[in-house]
Amino acid sequence: MLKFLLGRKPKRKIAEKRERRELLAIDGEPVAVHVRFNPRARRIVMRVHPVSGDVTVTAPSRTSLAAALAFAKGETVWIARQRGQMPPAIALAAGATVPFSGTPHRICHSAAKGPAPVWHEGNQIFVSGKPEHARRRLTDFFKREAKKTLEAQALEYGSQLGVRPSRVMVRDTASRWGSCSSARSLSFSWRLILAPDFVRDYVVAHEVAHLKEMNHGPKFWAHVRTLNGDDKRARKWLRENGRNLLRYN
Repeated sequence: MLKFLLGRKPKRKIAEKRERRELLAIDGEPVAVHVRFNPRARRIVMRVHPVSGDVTVTAPSRTSLAAALAFAKGETVWIARQRGQMPPAIALAAGATVPFSGTPHRICHSAAKGPAPVWHEGNQIFVSGKPEHARRRLTDFFKREAKKTLEAQALEYGSQLGVRPSRVMVRDTASRWGSCSSARSLSFSWRLILAPDFVRDYVVAHEVAHLKEMNHGPKFWAHVRTLNGDDKRARKWLRENGRNLLRYN
């Protein structure tokens, strides 16, 4: 993520701007650049999606489209470097090997109907039906498993701290593994179901602890370690391996 701090300007009435999409040449390849205007933003923030490679520029409403695009054009070397670090994508289809709770599983097509459209036995995940439906079926399978596992863990940890989330959701996020809203709603990346159990448990503990402390102060970390004492190991794993979980699509 690249940030650019803007100087303060006199307050003035800002005309509403819509999102814009442009193409920027990076190493001779057209790259989609999405420009978004946020009245609460104080600086230009640029991110490169770790899977698609698309660029998102979020700018204060007072910023012109030309200025936002000029910022992106001035950082083509940084963008190219970020895109160069993207791990190669792995399609969710028969023949692929994917981690499931941290253990490699081979995806196999099944001509016969099984107990469900997708099921796992040992270190294999079976998917039935037409090959063109495999990606959707496998994604749905991982999301269901993630929802079931993460919600159960969140409720267990919540009971230990005397709190309860208003709801638990799973999403396909690329910038964070979990979040806790002011409405006490917890949200997690479904890709955590691919990670080892100790990593998933830490992320859940982290977000449940926010139901007690909406900060990262000493009391917050004390709650995290009450629930899960392996936080340093899990954070290290995510730093070193988290990006690889985004490869599977």
